[in-house]
Amino acid sequence: MKLKISFFIAPLFAVLIAFSLSSKAHSAEPMMTVYKTPTCGCCQKWVDHMSDNNLQSTAVDLADLSSIKARYAIAGRYRSCHTGVVVTESGDYVFEGHVPAEHVKTFLANPPKDAIGLSVPGMPLGSPGMEVGDRKDYYQVLLLKTDGSSEVYAHVNQK
Repeated sequence: MKLKISFFIAPLFAVLIAFSLSSKAHSAEPMMTVYKTPTCGCCQKWVDHMSDNNLQSTAVDLADLSSIKARYAIAGRYRSCHTGVVVTESGDYVFEGHVPAEHVKTFLANPPKDAIGLSVPGMPLGSPGMEVGDRKDYYQVLLLKTDGSSEVYAHVNQK
């Protein structure tokens, strides 16, 4: 009798394990590595903003970020104080500067063709990590393309 029960339970057990592992793989949030300088407080606030919005991130402190920005082809006009990188099955994506978490999530849910990521050039007041009281400057989130060009992805604090 033991042989008959184990004959049916073993395959069922294997299917349940496979389903469990598959579900965990698909439900895992993407992990972002954020390259920043060790002395920049606004960068850490942005990392905290990502975590507060269920985007797992790990900060890596570097004295000089130029090699990271060059590696991911972020042109000078799109640069800011930190670079977030998410590695996915379809490629690596960059999030340069103070990009709001909602736009990171929207982008990762459906990355546009020929895109390398998003950028908020400079450090606009009121962007995540750059909060100053109630002041919220208008700024644009730019879609960075593989050919080096960009287009407006979103308008933030538009009046």
